[in-house]
Amino acid sequence: MLEDKLLIWKFKHGSKEAFRSLYDKYIDDLMSLATNLLNDSSAAEDVVQDVFVSFVQSIENFHLRENLKGFLATCTANRSRDYIRKNMRHRIAMVKQSGQVNTAQRNPVQLLIHDEELERASTALTELPFEQREVVVLYLQGNIGFRQIAKMRNVSIRTIQSRYRYGLDKLRSMLNGEVRK
Repeated sequence: MLEDKLLIWKFKHGSKEAFRSLYDKYIDDLMSLATNLLNDSSAAEDVVQDVFVSFVQSIENFHLRENLKGFLATCTANRSRDYIRKNMRHRIAMVKQSGQVNTAQRNPVQLLIHDEELERASTALTELPFEQREVVVLYLQGNIGFRQIAKMRNVSIRTIQSRYRYGLDKLRSMLNGEVRK
């Protein structure tokens, strides 16, 4: 957090390198988050770029209260939600979580099974209501705690925990072959 505060201060005082450092530090996490929420890497790029453009435009009035990653993840989630609202006629789905596969240690059959499992998990995530999907992705992939998610959604922590629990239960049911909506 101190590093981020220093980089923000430097950026406010004209250092383009400070912004580059912040961008490089968080771009992968934000892209992964947006891609998982939108299931569209092109739309995810647009959303994340919009988040950074807004951040740059508001830098003079920006004051870091908590951690920058959480702030940017919240902005990314909000922009993703706005994108989904604007494009409601299209079914928005989650993409495969980008797992690092060591192809040297896996044979073709194992790779096929791994891809198939990722596809099943991705498909199951698309079936979750957005509120549950959002909490599951923010918590598991964004490493954002329930309390912070509750704050950014302006709901109680129990509501967030329930959405997470129900989301995981539905995922478990779908992946085990049960049909529960």
